[in-house]
Amino acid sequence: MLIPILYLKGISTGGFEEALAALLGKDAGGLSASTIARLRDVWADEHTRWQKRDLSVKRYVYFWADGIHVQARLENDAQCLLVIIGATPEGNKELVGLTDGVRENAQSWKGLLLDLKRRGLVIGPELAVADGALGFWQAIEEVWPKTRGQRCWVHKTANVLNRLPKSQQSKAKRALQDIWMAETKNDANAAFDAFVETYAIKYDKAVGCLTKDREALLAFYDFPAEHWKHLRTTNPIESTFATVRHRTVRSKGCLSNRTAIAMVFKLAQAAEKSWRRLDGHSQLPKLITGVKFINGIEAVSQRPLAA
Repeated sequence: MLIPILYLKGISTGGFEEALAALLGKDAGGLSASTIARLRDVWADEHTRWQKRDLSVKRYVYFWADGIHVQARLENDAQCLLVIIGATPEGNKELVGLTDGVRENAQSWKGLLLDLKRRGLVIGPELAVADGALGFWQAIEEVWPKTRGQRCWVHKTANVLNRLPKSQQSKAKRALQDIWMAETKNDANAAFDAFVETYAIKYDKAVGCLTKDREALLAFYDFPAEHWKHLRTTNPIESTFATVRHRTVRSKGCLSNRTAIAMVFKLAQAAEKSWRRLDGHSQLPKLITGVKFINGIEAVSQRPLAA
């Protein structure tokens, strides 16, 4: 995993021999640029095999989805990397999908989701987390209509604040935080209503941006409280692929489509080993069996005691 990480951190193919010699010793062999080029082909083949892997024994409770724009040589300027990370019933995060496509295009996302389903992932996640601007939402509704949606609060906050004058943004940011940090869904709805009442008259576009996704912004309250910090944001994807974005900006035009995706795939595989397990992972099997949660707490049915 060292070579793709070095590449994505800014070392060009020709610089690998010197960089790796410094790390591994001058006597380390097989570090030439031609060797690196052959390895790139191997990584591309690995990604191709990974995209065909059997998923019939897999089940994911949560999905995080995002379209990552990288300035590598994809098919055209509108394309990006479509990324899906999933949470297993054991609470581990795994890279589920990685391909190129158009971020806002539902057909691109549907192609990825249908491919996962054809390879055995018959049951969709209980909840999917993503930005509201993605074509992903239309696609998942068609492929797995029972999957609920949670909009990313980081993206939503930025989008709302962008529709407000700078003089209002600090106060508005705190008001938005009062919504998603509320202890109960009722408290969140009260804070939501307060935000609307405060800003609707002068800043209807900001309020409209918020209210159109009201239900999806508050979906996390129906899931275990231990998971809330994981479910309110697409950060698992954003943090992992920040390095990718930085590197491909510097190397624009230097990577072929195949090589760009292969490099990103290898970096994601390396990052996957350090992804944190979800807190409260013991709650995940309950979701699969249909246990309901209210304000993050397991709903216990009230049965009359026997006489």
